Amino acid sequence: MSSIPVHPQPPLVVRERDAELVELPSGGVFRLLADASATGQVLGANRLLLPEGVDGAKPHLHTRSTEFFYVLDGELEVMLGEEVTTAGRGDLIVVPPGLPHAFGAARRTVADLIAVITPGVERFGYFRHLQRIALGQDTWDSLEPLQDQYDVHFLASPRWQEARA
Repeated sequence: MSSIPVHPQPPLVVRERDAELVELPSGGVFRLLADASATGQVLGANRLLLPEGVDGAKPHLHTRSTEFFYVLDGELEVMLGEEVTTAGRGDLIVVPPGLPHAFGAARRTVADLIAVITPGVERFGYFRHLQRIALGQDTWDSLEPLQDQYDVHFLASPRWQEARA
């Protein structure tokens, strides 16, 4: 007879009204849904709303985590390695560890998406840091020593620059 495992992690319900909003000067909004500590390190989840043509993330990779994006509305341009593709409403993208990637709203539409990283990494601080950079309160270089902590390792990508020009 097999037994069903009992998980010590309680269920998590995040109400929309309770999620922290991190607003950017570009009009983009990160809705912080679940950080790793709230899920027993299983995952981290955020909702992003990006205005037309606005980047969501510069080229980077994760060494420890898989990231997936589910497009709720609009279109998302995504760099996966050296390939750039467009994902639309209802599309799912799964990015394995080690694969360089970047994403942003397509030029003609907003992008509304859910982003999940698993296993979870404490990253709410990362999104708050991005807001400070966007507001001119901190520099991009200030993220350099935090790349391991957030498992976000930035890369140069002429292909992404070309695609977004």
